[in-house]
Amino acid sequence: MTRLLIWRHGQTAWNASDRVQGQTDVELDEVGVAQAERAAAWLVSYKPDLIVSSDLSRAARTAAALAALTGHQVEYDERLRERHFGPWQGLTGAEIAEQYPEHYPHWRAVGEIAGLPVESTVDLGKRVTAALKDIAARVGDGTAVVATHGGAARHGVAGMLEWPHEVAHTVGALSNCHVTELRHNPHRGWQLRAHNIGAR
Repeated sequence: MTRLLIWRHGQTAWNASDRVQGQTDVELDEVGVAQAERAAAWLVSYKPDLIVSSDLSRAARTAAALAALTGHQVEYDERLRERHFGPWQGLTGAEIAEQYPEHYPHWRAVGEIAGLPVESTVDLGKRVTAALKDIAARVGDGTAVVATHGGAARHGVAGMLEWPHEVAHTVGALSNCHVTELRHNPHRGWQLRAHNIGAR
């Protein structure tokens, strides 16, 4: 049985202030570090065989908390990075609504941003899904923990489950340091076993 535990990073100050991070390299704040350590203590019970992370520091620091408990080295894959939001990176939701009133409602409704140098969710899904498939192939019948980002997780999961692109927008966001669990069934393929679960 192949199992992927797709783990969103802990909180950053930009998360707390509703600021779009995209691929800006923002560190965890104190809350995020504590979340990562608490989640790692819970995830270690899954006995992971492999830990792979986005190379952005908020995900890497989150993964490091689990590595410290398992003895595994964290491996990094830039394909697990968050969506690139171009000129919106660093802006709050309120600032985007004010500065881009023609784009903001459509983004909130369906996630797409036409006419700006922002990565499409289709491209995001393709690159994250490719990374997840490679990780799954490497871990074989084991368990891999994949530290990544909210949007990356959503669209990567949709790709692994072969959902139509539009379905990804109906999936609720992962909370900081929460997990989506996928397992591969030899007869039915990839299955969603749990979503937005975390340490209690």
